[in-house]
Amino acid sequence: MKRITIAFLLILIVQGLWAQEEEEKKFGVKISGFVKNDFFYDSRQTVAAREGHFLLWPAAVNQDENGEDINAGANFNMLALQSRLSLAISGPDALGAKTSGLIEGDFFAQSNDNINLFRLRHAFVKLTWTHMEVLAGQFWNPLFVTDCFPGTVSFNTGTPLQSFARNPQIRVSFNTGGLKITAAALSQRDYSSYGPVGAGSQYLRNSAIPDMHLQAQYGFSSESGTGLITGLGLAYKTLVPRLSSTNAMGETYKVNEKVGGLTAMAFAKLTTKPVTAKLQLRYGENISDLLAISGFVITEVLDPVTGLAAYSPLKSMTFWGEVHTNGNPQVGVFGGLTMNNGSKEERASELLPVYGLATNIRSLFRISPRVIYNAGKVRLALEMEYTSAAYGENYNLFYIPDQTIKANNLRGLLAVYYFF
Repeated sequence: MKRITIAFLLILIVQGLWAQEEEEKKFGVKISGFVKNDFFYDSRQTVAAREGHFLLWPAAVNQDENGEDINAGANFNMLALQSRLSLAISGPDALGAKTSGLIEGDFFAQSNDNINLFRLRHAFVKLTWTHMEVLAGQFWNPLFVTDCFPGTVSFNTGTPLQSFARNPQIRVSFNTGGLKITAAALSQRDYSSYGPVGAGSQYLRNSAIPDMHLQAQYGFSSESGTGLITGLGLAYKTLVPRLSSTNAMGETYKVNEKVGGLTAMAFAKLTTKPVTAKLQLRYGENISDLLAISGFVITEVLDPVTGLAAYSPLKSMTFWGEVHTNGNPQVGVFGGLTMNNGSKEERASELLPVYGLATNIRSLFRISPRVIYNAGKVRLALEMEYTSAAYGENYNLFYIPDQTIKANNLRGLLAVYYFF
């Protein structure tokens, strides 16, 4: 009897160890990333992040007493802060779904004050069923379509023409055949809206309503290597510019103010064996959180005692397109145009304030050809990026910049990568 008991216990122990080993086999972490060095030269001063690395647009013409443009001076820099580290995590099934996660960061930091410090890019957990997927954590804003975005050498990835932001979010996707429908609710962290006290997430947080997204995407591919992806997306967010107002008498009152913003976009990507073509059209309202030329204005003061005000979003139209070869080396060109179309509602006075990002730019045009060569784990990439921004000096009651003066910049960029 004792021998039978001991044998039974041994069987249980072996089974337990085997089950534990099987569970460990289902769990894994894959490390990947790259080291990247950027060497760049600009023909004039620019508006950019991280010591010129993340280029947005050329700085406006700024004339001195002799009529000389102070911002016409060239500059250069070389940085390695885009170098990236990713941890892709896989684990055992849960709730009948395959589980995975990702933690990714780089050395871009959050501002020039802490440049070179490690910062979080992505951090999410994902549950995947046969026809459904749930993602919770920080990931690309859905308006940055991961299946159709510019492949520029520049880290700006086409910004401000391309929507650029990563957000804490929860998104649910349904897949059937080639159709994919995604719904998402977002908050803001590193990329936030502009308001009366600058950029911050408090305007969205105080609305108590997430940034809501809905997107439909359809795609197919053939055995010959030809593929097509098309899609439509809608997003709407509500901001609370402030919770209180102080009048000229120094009296402070609680105010109930909101400003909304609707964004719509359409995109397509055609892949053939020799070349790939992409394009996107975007209509945006109050999308400064996407690093776009946008914001909102006060249209009128409704109550002179409490300071209660009405607001209207600034709207814009943007188009970008890209074509590149699929061989090695890769030759491509990206280009696009964005137009600042002013506020939806007319302002009662030209003196009423505006809040946003580059709201004095009437239009912006960019074209950037590139050549990329891969040799094993090493990549060499060269890109010329020409950007022209038309700055306005006067504004009508819809806050459309007028009497524009163009500022043009040519950036030469050489990038050296090592992937691992």
